[in-house]
Amino acid sequence: MTSYSGRLRGDGMRVAVVTSRFNDLVTDRLRAGCIDGLARHGVDPGSVFDVSVPGALELPLAAQRLATSGEVDAVICIGAVIRGSTDHHIHVGGQCAAGLSRVQLDSGVPVVFGVLTTDDVAAALERAGGKMGNKGFEAAATAIEMVDLLRQLPKSAG
Repeated sequence: MTSYSGRLRGDGMRVAVVTSRFNDLVTDRLRAGCIDGLARHGVDPGSVFDVSVPGALELPLAAQRLATSGEVDAVICIGAVIRGSTDHHIHVGGQCAAGLSRVQLDSGVPVVFGVLTTDDVAAALERAGGKMGNKGFEAAATAIEMVDLLRQLPKSAG
């Protein structure tokens, strides 16, 4: 039996971090955690593409351009979709997730969903460096592990 498992070794990796500016009180903290996580796992800061987009719905398009550029090994998308007084958050969060999933499957490049979907700002802040940790840091680890795993797996026949 052959077993495969990604390792948290970021040396030699090129990673894009795409951050939504909407809800920047939260996303700035997630981005900082992500950048810190990449550095702590060996990704050279000079190999990180730092990209900013207006909101969560713009994340998939930027991710697609980066994932298909041949310039990056992974794309980490950072955002915060917070419930408001309407159902808008459901549509934004769902379409963002679907778009990022499609980019990942179409490109073969890991696209990490570092987008919080919470009921309120307090819950988002808990996950952006508060008592629930920093989901941006976790997104960095996920990207590194997936890149390493894909480097180990057999290549597709197509």
